[in-house]
Amino acid sequence: MTSFRDHFSGHASAYAAHRPSYPASLIDWLTQSLPADAVIWDCGTGSGQAALALAERGFSVWATDASAAQIERATPHPRVRYRAAPAEASGLASRSVELVTVAQALHWFDIDGFNREVRRVVRPGGRVAVWCYQLFRIAPAVDALVAELYHEILRADWPPERKILEGGYRDVPWPYEPADTPSLTMEADWDLPQVVGYLDTWSACRRHRTRTGADPLEQIGARLRAAWGPPETLRTVRWPLAMRVGTVR
Repeated sequence: MTSFRDHFSGHASAYAAHRPSYPASLIDWLTQSLPADAVIWDCGTGSGQAALALAERGFSVWATDASAAQIERATPHPRVRYRAAPAEASGLASRSVELVTVAQALHWFDIDGFNREVRRVVRPGGRVAVWCYQLFRIAPAVDALVAELYHEILRADWPPERKILEGGYRDVPWPYEPADTPSLTMEADWDLPQVVGYLDTWSACRRHRTRTGADPLEQIGARLRAAWGPPETLRTVRWPLAMRVGTVR
């Protein structure tokens, strides 16, 4: 087991409140061929967004995260069993799950160790699915300010693992039989406070405050408010999803 660098415990409550939900079409596609009694392992569950969506389809879900603070703030559900555990040592029984899901978390793992654990806990013919999203799109004026925050203001504050996510997980070791995946987009209708709350969950924002003593969101705040208009105005936020799915043989 590798040492876990926790980027989220300091703002686990905000993470639970401000992270978007995954589209129903994604969850439906992942579970369409599963038996009714299938067991799923949602690894790197965070506050449980994917785990809850899977459980709502009637499946039993093990939801693990290396951050105990995230697990403590996860939303309870009768079909979800939460456990604080790293991706490389889940504590689950061998050959006990039909599907492994990883939502927006693979880049934090020891990926080789995670792949070994997947091959241990998944039943032959089971699947593993990983996905991520990157910068959202709203409107050109807003998008330009978010890009400035991401690429310029926070440039020195993103951990190196972020490059793995920016590549859509295309370059990670993938010892599974690949499957074709649909083109999907995650969407939410948010007002300005919700968008700012989401931006504030970025680990780089917290790191920037610690490093400089300055709030990075204040550097775009006035311009963002001007670009948005009335803060209560709802705008559609879109995140393209990158996904890889494979069968464990």
